[in-house]
Amino acid sequence: MKDDECISFLQWVLPQMQMQWAGFRKIRTRVCKRLQRHLHELHLDKITAYQTYLNDHPEEWRKLDEICQVTISRFYRDKLVFACLAETVLPVLCQQAEQQGRRELKIWSAGCASGEEPFTLVLLWAYSLKQAFPQLALHILATDTKNELLKRARIACYPFSSVKNLPIAWRETAFTRVRDEYCLQPGYQHDVIFQIHDIRQMAPDRDFDLILCRNLAFTYYDQALQIRIAQQLCDALRPGGALLLGVHEHLPVTGPGMELWLKRCSIYRKHQKSGSS
Repeated sequence: MKDDECISFLQWVLPQMQMQWAGFRKIRTRVCKRLQRHLHELHLDKITAYQTYLNDHPEEWRKLDEICQVTISRFYRDKLVFACLAETVLPVLCQQAEQQGRRELKIWSAGCASGEEPFTLVLLWAYSLKQAFPQLALHILATDTKNELLKRARIACYPFSSVKNLPIAWRETAFTRVRDEYCLQPGYQHDVIFQIHDIRQMAPDRDFDLILCRNLAFTYYDQALQIRIAQQLCDALRPGGALLLGVHEHLPVTGPGMELWLKRCSIYRKHQKSGSS
């Protein structure tokens, strides 16, 4: 399958799945390779034949949706973002929790892949914030659509390429080297619960202090779906809670009751009270 043939197919099919071609430009090579392998499995020689196959087999759309779900993740991805969390966002959310008499900071990592993002938060908490807020505990719900990724997350062993961006002291203290992998020690895994969930569904819980939804809904989905997801994420946050997007993402113009908090890190905050600004 030629590149232009795959591009034409994606430009035809993505809008029918409430996805947008613009978000797939940079990852199209990976998606096209997956499509090529799948066509081989179906014994189809042309992408046009797959279009006909889709029309004749409605259940195939679910498989195509899986093919289009591309995961790119590693520990400490975008250092500036985690600096914003450590220096500004999490301290403010912790102070708010303490003022309200709560003993727990509740976080949702949506699209967590193999656990790199939620475990980075655990390490950030352990080495940068826990001492300043000893009365607070961290509780992280980490979700993804792919069970095989969550299985890897529960094992919590990673190649060096995944952990290389971490501060050396964190990597040496929190991980145990097992052959060619770095395995996160059990004591750093207890605060994270992994669960199957699709961001296009209703939120799995409510009253989160912080939601991370990076390089997912607001990159790959069309505006109508983005607006719906944005409202669901807002509803899942407690007043004053924060929403972190990918550094190149932003909420839809017609988004919910959120205000931009830290532009350089694409962090929004839910209004403290309904109707406030």
